[in-house]
Amino acid sequence: MLHLEFTRILGSGKAIVKTLTNESQTVRQARADYFRRAGFPPDGGDAQRWVVLCIGGVPVFAFPNTKTRRRSVKLHDIHHVLTGYDTSWTGESEIAAWELGSGCRRHWVAWVLNLGAMAIGLVIAPRRTWRAFIRGRHSGNLYGSASFDESLLDRTVGELRREVGIR
Repeated sequence: MLHLEFTRILGSGKAIVKTLTNESQTVRQARADYFRRAGFPPDGGDAQRWVVLCIGGVPVFAFPNTKTRRRSVKLHDIHHVLTGYDTSWTGESEIAAWELGSGCRRHWVAWVLNLGAMAIGLVIAPRRTWRAFIRGRHSGNLYGSASFDESLLDRTVGELRREVGIR
């Protein structure tokens, strides 16, 4: 079961994962660093059956790690690397707003999860969430792909940022 622990994230800088990386680093290397710093397993939780959200170590919400969610999360995690949004509540709200602004296309799970996260962001960090949405309106993302392509991981962060139009 993949547990996302937000108490540590809210309570200390230790668990907040800043994902801005060296542009010459491969996406594979940057994503591995992101997973390690976030305390995720090397596969980012892909093999887990459930995703459990905890506050203060107490599970507050759980949902199945479905095939369609895993399809979207593989791209979502690369978006974290490309945009630099962290894994705090605010950072997750920002990436949700950015993904909505740039369009989730046929990734319906991303639409649903991002709408919820953006709603939280509009309460806890309205300006940052709105700025991320506007930033998304001026960039592309990887959701235009039918599915995750392993070759994305061998590209450099800078190359993929430029291709997608992320500044």
